Amino acid sequence: MQLHAVDRIAVTRARSVSSWSLAAGCALALLAGPLWAADRPALPSLISPDGTTGAGWRVVGFPKSHSDLPLTRFEPDEIDGVRAIHVLTDASYGTLVLDGLSVPAGRLQWRWRLDQPLVGGRRAPDLLSKDGDDAALKVCVMFEHGLDRIPFWERTTLRLARAISGEPLPAATLCYVWDSAGPAMREGSNPYTRRVRFVVLQGRDAPLSRWITESRDVATDFARLFADELPQGASTPPAQLPRVHTVLVGADSDNTGSRSSGWVTGIGWLP
Repeated sequence: MQLHAVDRIAVTRARSVSSWSLAAGCALALLAGPLWAADRPALPSLISPDGTTGAGWRVVGFPKSHSDLPLTRFEPDEIDGVRAIHVLTDASYGTLVLDGLSVPAGRLQWRWRLDQPLVGGRRAPDLLSKDGDDAALKVCVMFEHGLDRIPFWERTTLRLARAISGEPLPAATLCYVWDSAGPAMREGSNPYTRRVRFVVLQGRDAPLSRWITESRDVATDFARLFADELPQGASTPPAQLPRVHTVLVGADSDNTGSRSSGWVTGIGWLP
């Protein structure tokens, strides 16, 4: 398991050893030549030609210690003539993961739509609160970020969590979120851990049941959001940024006990 701990998976494992919560353009254009293109192969489609989940993508939930937690459903289907992954939560957690990449960060594009925001829960969603940290849709990128770049206490706890879990829990994750409750374009850190930072692309006023195409310069976003851990801050050249090892689609409603319905398709690197 390469990832598998976007936000609260890393937190869950670390809790057994610590009370501290661990969850987890111009310059780019100069580097976007043939060498980078060759080093960043196309991502496999989310849906295979036979209508099943695409090769290399797999569903990951919480570790066995939380096996009673329902798994978010990722179902290949079609809506309005578009083949996509139907993402359904019901007081659940889950991610659809593509790992083992080790490629430079580039411009990532995808299409998504939200038909039903998080509703019916015991509390309102709030990305800045541990009790409300749920998202109806998110696309995340995980990086091969060096431990020497993160604060000592976080580094120590992450090493301990990795040792106990036996898995390479991520040192840096960037998530693009569709937030059911908050405003668009908000940025911040996951309330469980600064190892996960987020950008809200669509917020509470976003149109429902309508496809929206997103295109994000992942290298620039990472340099900005993790500037405090980079040698030259936000101006760090793309060639010095950590490589991407995982891309995933996620959705969770376990903290709020709510449910949601959305769709994602067409994830891939742009030239």
